[in-house]
Amino acid sequence: MRRKSLFALLLLLVGVALYGGIALATPPSGLTNVPLARGTNVSNGTIPLQVRADVAMAQITVDPGGSSGWHSHPGGAIIVVKQGSLTVYSPVGSKCETTTYSAGQAFIERPGEVDDVLNAGTIPYVLFVTFPRVPQGDSARTDEPDPGTCPGI
Repeated sequence: MRRKSLFALLLLLVGVALYGGIALATPPSGLTNVPLARGTNVSNGTIPLQVRADVAMAQITVDPGGSSGWHSHPGGAIIVVKQGSLTVYSPVGSKCETTTYSAGQAFIERPGEVDDVLNAGTIPYVLFVTFPRVPQGDSARTDEPDPGTCPGI
């Protein structure tokens, strides 16, 4: 009985602490937050940040039939698909690996990973991209030669 009473008291104290924290929170003032995009990560990548590296952001739109061209990112990229769908073509050894992403999904391109991204859909795809670890003064994108592993791309 005593144990149940102590547990009930503990739950009551936790509830009061949580409510008190919410009640004492300060609302923003003069702040506007415009959500640009949100997606669920469906890749297995990670990108550590480094001190003194730049972080860049971009909105990228590609029309149907368009492509990114073969490229890489020196610090990688965190991509959220806002609209449409896209197919990423990546050389893996002597083979071509393809992955398709659509609106509401997010994925990571690792630093130095070479790929070409195509829009085979009927509407433009829109991406919101964060480029972490961009060397100061450098571009977030590096054009790359066609690796020859994805014929017809």
